[in-house]
Amino acid sequence: MEIENGIRKILNTELFVEVPPEQIGLDDSLRAVYGLDSLGFVELRVQCEDMFDVRISDQDFTPENFQSLRTVAALVRRLRTEARA
Repeated sequence: MEIENGIRKILNTELFVEVPPEQIGLDDSLRAVYGLDSLGFVELRVQCEDMFDVRISDQDFTPENFQSLRTVAALVRRLRTEARA
Protein backbone atom coordinates (compact mmCIF):
# COMPACT_ATOMS: atom_id res chain seq x y z
CA MET A 1 0.00 0.00 0.00
CA GLU A 2 3.06 2.28 0.14
CA ILE A 3 2.79 3.04 -3.59
CA GLU A 4 -0.97 3.60 -3.42
CA ASN A 5 -0.56 6.00 -0.49
CA GLY A 6 2.17 7.87 -2.35
CA ILE A 7 -0.09 8.28 -5.37
CA ARG A 8 -2.94 9.43 -3.11
CA LYS A 9 -0.61 12.08 -1.68
CA ILE A 10 0.35 13.24 -5.19
CA LEU A 11 -3.31 13.48 -6.20
CA ASN A 12 -4.15 15.46 -3.08
CA THR A 13 -1.18 17.81 -2.77
CA GLU A 14 0.13 18.22 -6.33
CA LEU A 15 -3.01 17.77 -8.43
CA PHE A 16 -5.38 19.37 -5.93
CA VAL A 17 -7.93 16.56 -5.85
CA GLU A 18 -10.25 17.84 -3.14
CA VAL A 19 -10.91 14.46 -1.57
CA PRO A 20 -9.10 13.32 1.57
CA PRO A 21 -6.37 10.86 0.50
CA GLU A 22 -7.85 8.03 2.58
CA GLN A 23 -11.13 8.36 0.65
CA ILE A 24 -9.58 8.00 -2.82
CA GLY A 25 -10.73 4.57 -3.96
CA LEU A 26 -8.42 2.09 -5.66
CA ASP A 27 -10.73 1.64 -8.64
CA ASP A 28 -12.23 5.13 -8.94
CA SER A 29 -11.74 6.62 -12.40
CA LEU A 30 -9.11 9.33 -12.18
CA ARG A 31 -10.79 11.15 -15.07
CA ALA A 32 -14.48 10.67 -14.27
CA VAL A 33 -14.40 10.78 -10.46
CA TYR A 34 -11.50 13.14 -9.78
CA GLY A 35 -11.57 15.25 -12.94
CA LEU A 36 -8.02 14.74 -14.13
CA ASP A 37 -7.51 16.13 -17.61
CA SER A 38 -4.65 15.56 -20.05
CA LEU A 39 -2.44 18.05 -18.23
CA GLY A 40 -3.27 16.38 -14.91
CA PHE A 41 -2.22 13.00 -16.27
CA VAL A 42 1.09 14.43 -17.52
CA GLU A 43 1.70 15.93 -14.06
CA LEU A 44 0.80 12.61 -12.40
CA ARG A 45 3.31 10.87 -14.67
CA VAL A 46 6.09 13.29 -13.75
CA GLN A 47 5.29 13.18 -10.03
CA CYS A 48 5.24 9.36 -10.04
CA GLU A 49 8.58 9.26 -11.83
CA ASP A 50 10.08 11.57 -9.22
CA MET A 51 8.51 9.96 -6.15
CA PHE A 52 9.10 6.32 -7.10
CA ASP A 53 12.33 6.74 -9.11
CA VAL A 54 10.93 5.13 -12.26
CA ARG A 55 10.77 6.26 -15.88
CA ILE A 56 7.37 6.00 -17.54
CA SER A 57 7.89 5.65 -21.29
CA ASP A 58 5.45 7.01 -23.85
CA GLN A 59 4.51 3.37 -24.52
CA ASP A 60 3.48 2.95 -20.87
CA PHE A 61 1.76 6.35 -20.68
CA THR A 62 -1.62 4.99 -21.78
CA PRO A 63 -5.21 5.49 -20.63
CA GLU A 64 -5.23 1.85 -19.47
CA ASN A 65 -2.26 2.41 -17.15
CA PHE A 66 -3.65 5.70 -15.82
CA GLN A 67 -7.26 4.65 -15.36
CA SER A 68 -7.30 4.38 -11.57
CA LEU A 69 -5.11 4.38 -8.51
CA ARG A 70 -4.81 0.59 -8.82
CA THR A 71 -3.61 0.70 -12.46
CA VAL A 72 -1.04 3.45 -11.80
CA ALA A 73 0.29 1.55 -8.77
CA ALA A 74 0.54 -1.66 -10.85
CA LEU A 75 2.51 0.22 -13.51
CA VAL A 76 4.92 1.65 -10.91
CA ARG A 77 5.41 -1.82 -9.38
CA ARG A 78 6.13 -3.35 -12.80
CA LEU A 79 8.61 -0.60 -13.70
CA ARG A 80 10.40 -0.96 -10.34
CA THR A 81 10.66 -4.72 -10.85
CA GLU A 82 11.97 -4.30 -14.41
CA ALA A 83 14.53 -1.74 -13.22
CA ARG A 84 15.89 -4.18 -10.63
CA ALA A 85 16.16 -7.05 -13.13
